[in-house]
Order: sequence, then C-alpha cells, then structure tokens
Amino acid sequence: MHNYIFLIILFPLIGFLFNGLFGHKIKNEKIIGSIGSLAVGIPFILSVIILFELISLKPEDRKYIVELFSWLNVGTLNIKFSYLVDQLSIIMTLVVTGVGFLIHVYSIGYMHGDKGFFRFFSYLNLFIFAMLNLVLADNFLVLFLGWEGVGLCSYLLIGFWYDRKFEKMTTADAAKKAFIVNRIGDFGFLIAMFLIFLNFQSLNFDTVFSKAETWNIGNPTITIITLLLFLACTGKSAQIPLYVWLPDAMAGPTPVSALIHAATMVTAGVYLVARSSVLFALSPFTLEVIAIVAILTAFMAATIGLVQNDIKKILAYSTVSQLGFMFLALGVGSFVAAIFHLMTHAFFKACLFLGAGSVIHAMHEEQNIQKYGALQLNLKTTYLTFLISALAISGIPPLSGFFSKDEILWKAFSNGSFLLWFLAAITAFFTAFYMFRLVSLTFWGKQRWDSNVKPHESPRTMTVPLIVLSFLAFVGGFIGIPQSLGGNNIFEKFLEPVFVKANSKFSFTMAHSHLTEYLLMIISVLLAIFGMLLSSNLFIKKRAYVWSLKKRFSNIYNLLLNKYYVDEIYNISIVNPLVNSSRILFWKIVDNGIVDGLVNGIARLIEIFGNIFRRLQTGVIESYAAIFISGIIFILFWILLR
Repeated sequence: MHNYIFLIILFPLIGFLFNGLFGHKIKNEKIIGSIGSLAVGIPFILSVIILFELISLKPEDRKYIVELFSWLNVGTLNIKFSYLVDQLSIIMTLVVTGVGFLIHVYSIGYMHGDKGFFRFFSYLNLFIFAMLNLVLADNFLVLFLGWEGVGLCSYLLIGFWYDRKFEKMTTADAAKKAFIVNRIGDFGFLIAMFLIFLNFQSLNFDTVFSKAETWNIGNPTITIITLLLFLACTGKSAQIPLYVWLPDAMAGPTPVSALIHAATMVTAGVYLVARSSVLFALSPFTLEVIAIVAILTAFMAATIGLVQNDIKKILAYSTVSQLGFMFLALGVGSFVAAIFHLMTHAFFKACLFLGAGSVIHAMHEEQNIQKYGALQLNLKTTYLTFLISALAISGIPPLSGFFSKDEILWKAFSNGSFLLWFLAAITAFFTAFYMFRLVSLTFWGKQRWDSNVKPHESPRTMTVPLIVLSFLAFVGGFIGIPQSLGGNNIFEKFLEPVFVKANSKFSFTMAHSHLTEYLLMIISVLLAIFGMLLSSNLFIKKRAYVWSLKKRFSNIYNLLLNKYYVDEIYNISIVNPLVNSSRILFWKIVDNGIVDGLVNGIARLIEIFGNIFRRLQTGVIESYAAIFISGIIFILFWILLR
C-alpha cells in the first residue's frame, strides 16, 4: 500500500513533466493524450486496489500514514511530507482520479487540433498531482501546498485560451479574477494555520485533533480558527461572498469546467471542513454561519440560474448552488451527507459539463441556448446522457442525486431547522426548473439554429466518457440508500469511523419517525417533478407567455439576469477604489515620486559631481599647472597655520 500511494502521486507528475517538456516535439495528439490519460488512469486502478485493501481490514485499522521525507524541522515545528490513507482520503482520491481520467479521455477529442494540445494535457496532469496532494495530505501544510497548486492550475487552465474574448472580458481577465479572489480565502487559511500551530504546537492532523478534543465546546480560539478556515472554503468552493469567480471561470475550455469547477477543485473546501470535522464540531457558532451562508448561496445561485442563457453559465451557477447544499450538510453536522453529495455531484455535473461541451462542439462554439432547439435528433447519445444527469441533479428517484440530496434535506430538517429545510426544498425546485429549461431549449422544441449549421454527434472519445458518467449518475446513489428505504447505507457505515470523534460532540435531541422522513421525501420529489413539468411546458408550448412574464416582471428578471449586480457592486465599492487609489498612491506617489525620484535623484547627483570633478581633467597644461600651484599654496598655508 505504501508503494501504491507513492505511485498514485508520481504518475500525474511524470505525465506533467513528459508532456510539458517533450510534447511540442512529439506533435502526435494520440500519444500525448494517451500519456496524459494513463498518468491519471493508472492511479485510479491503484486507488481501487487500496480501497479493497481497506475494506478487508477492520474499521479501526483502516488508516495508514505514508511518510516520504522530513520537510521542515525548525524549533518545535516538525513537518513531514507524509500522506494519510483512510476512508475519506481514498473516496476523494477515487473521485479525483476516476472522474479525472474520463475527462482526460474526453479532452483528446474535444481539444483536437488545438495548437496548445500538449500544454493542455500537461496542465491537467499538474492539476491532478496538486489535487492528490491536497486530499491525501497528513497535515495542514502539505494540504495547503496542494491547495495553492490547484489554484495555480486553475489560473493556467481558465486562461488557457488567453487570446480569446469571454463576454465583457478576456479569458486572461477571468483567470486573474479567479486567482485574486482565491488569494483572499487563502490568506484566511494561512492565519488559521498560524493560530493552529500557536495553540497546538503542531500542524499534523492527528496531533491537532487529539489535542482539540480536550477543549471546551464554543472556545473562542477554536471559533476564530474555524471561521478563518471557512473563509478559505468560501474562496475555493465559491460561497458567498467569494463565489463571483466561478461563473467567469467558464472562459476556459469545457473539460476544465468539468474537472476543476464541477468535480474536484471546488469541492476542496468541503473536504477541508470534513477533514477538520473535530475542530468544527467544537464551534456551534461557526457551523451556524456555514449553514446560513450555504443556504443563501444555494438559493441565490439557483435564482440566477433561472434566467441565464449561456449553457455553461447555467451549469456554473448550478455548481455554486450544489456546493451550497454540501456546505448546508456540513453546517448541520452531517459530514457524511456532504461527502456523499460531493461524490454523486461529481458524476452528474461532470457529465452535464461534458455534455454541454459536446453540444458546443456540434454547434460550432455557439453557447446561447436560445439558438439551439431539437438537438435530440442530431445528438442522440449526448441527449440521453445529458437527460439522465439532469434527472439526477433534479433529485428524481432512483438516480444518485435523489439519495444524496434527500439525505441533506432530511438532515437540514432533523438536525437544523424547518426554515433551512424549506429554503433548501425551494432551491431544489428551482434546480429542477432551470435544468429542464436548459434541456427544453437545447434538445426539445423547434430548431432555432441557422440552416448552414450542421450539428453532428461527437467522436467516441467524447461520447464514451459521457456514457460512463451517466451510468454512474444513475447507479451511484445505491451505495447510500438509507435504512428508511430498506438499505444499509453502505457509504455512511464506511465513512463513519472518520467522523466518530466529531459526531460525539453533537447532541441532537430531535427525533422523527420514518413517516416524517417519507413525507419530506415525497414533497421534495413532487417539487422536482413539478419544476420539470412546469419548465418544459413553459419553454416548449407557451413561449409567448414566458415573454409576457418577462415584460411584466422585468425588474426582477433584469435583477436575476444581471446576477443581483454583485460584480458591479464589488467594482464600485472595492475594485475601482483600489485601482484608483493604487494609481495615485502607489504609481504616481510611491513609484513615480519616491522610487523613480530616488533613482533619478541619485543619477542627477552623480551627474552634478561628475560635472565638477571632470574639470580636473581638461587636458590643458595651464590648468594642471594652476591646480598644482594652488595645491602647494594650500599645503603651505596648512603647515603654517598648524
């Protein structure tokens, strides 16, 4: 097992180096794509082997620490570069490598002919390497190394097509926006690590969590640490107020949207809270903050998604909303439900993004769903896989999204409050509505694209990953069937030992019968079905009525279409004042005035002294004689005066 972990990390690094250094010389897309895909596929196979090895052990023995080398040893700070293998890390590793492998295969077809083909696969492999370091880390510092690594790769991949425009900005601007917004959250992570080391004299997970267990619930220090960690999560996992980067990140190639901004990187914040569950369980206030921010994020993003017309923007706001569901589960103390939804979401959202890429590929880069229609006849495989994933995210049984989302709704009701459940249920209704608005306008109804456009199904390298992901979206929830539906919830039992210490800090007293759970389950399913039927009916049969509604409620429609003007508010209140003040203070005063003034002043001073002293070397003998005589006279006067 120790060798397997080393190889799981090593293969993506080799793929990154090989394609990055030699890809431009190979120039064969099949070789480059195969190397990049195998660099992720082999770690997936090794992860499956480790999973079965863990299953064969007793629950209390399902934990290994693999040390590579001693990294830092300064005073009391002793950091080892080591990896933690347990139930949580192996689930995350399987998601990263499994979904990542399918996206790599898909990219072979999607990126065909691109001048940066080798560079794209090199970046993808580097991302997988960084993400694996994040989820397998045994301490906060190694985790932070992976955390920053995926942030760097996100910047590189969002801005991959740096010479293209994306709405009102360039892809390079979108990449910078993602990078800068994430730095705000990362600053919180750094301060949290400083406080953790100051109070626990270690950054190792086991040491920190075992010492934290002795602390009182509600300790102010723990609250500050967990709030700072959550600040980091709001950046990486796109929660209020740092969610604004993710929709603009759709400027990158579609496989990037699927891999980084749907299945893996954006879930890093969910993983961080789950991994630090002992700390968060000691701070009820932080958990309340997480739950409130999460439900507001989920609701707000879902309402914005109702009116967007860019196919990838709709899925982007859907991702923000679904991440809100995951954090809602964390906020009410249901860590397993959050990871369960993280896994199922990786299946159906990756399939949806890749399906969107297939549609964009067929429609010659057109992304406006208002210009689609009736594509089910031309893109049969894409349509079927997209439909299955849309049903899954809408929460229709027996697909995976039904089990994971219903678990979150149930925990929000039983462990949280009725208000949390109500807002989450309404958000679930909105999810079904905007997803089937997307399906209706894209695949159903009448053709709205130009006759010179000839949509065609994508190559097998793109459709096979869609089929596999849609299959996982269909059956992925069966490992988490709750006892109320006759299942054993294998997923929960497998992860339970990881969260047993955190769960011991909770004292949930509310008890509800299975009848209540069934009733809530029926309500959520009916809301989803109603949202699907209402949406398809409005946008297929009553499009004229939809236009009249837009005119009648134009203020609300424009508010949602412009995303609550959050970007504009940020620009007015934060970005523009910082830019303008920087131009005056740092550019004109500090740079031009002080720095340039100091440099130019020194040069001017040297010039002045040079003008004075160069008169000593005029080349005129009379001048030298005068200086010589003056010197003698000066020396004589000095001797006489002395």
